[in-house]
Amino acid sequence: MPSTDLIGYLAATLTTAAFVPQAWLTWKTRRADGISLAMYGIFTTGVALWLAYGLQLGAMPIVIANLITLLLACFILIMKFRYK
Repeated sequence: MPSTDLIGYLAATLTTAAFVPQAWLTWKTRRADGISLAMYGIFTTGVALWLAYGLQLGAMPIVIANLITLLLACFILIMKFRYK
C-alpha cells in the first residue's frame, strides 16, 4: 500500500471516529439540544459532496471515510429532529 493511501486511511479513521462519541452521547441521553442544526446541515451536505468527489476519483480512503461520516452525521441530524 502506498504511503499516501496509508496516510489517507489513517486520516479517514481519525476524522470519522471523532463523530462516534457525539452520536453515542446523543443516542444515550436522548438529547440533541446542544447540536446546531445549521452546522450539521451544512456539514452533512459537505460530506455528501466529498463522498461524490471520492467516488469520481475512485479514491477509496475518501469514499469510505465520507460514507461512514455521512451515516453518522445523518444519524445525529435525525436525533436532532426526533428529540426536540
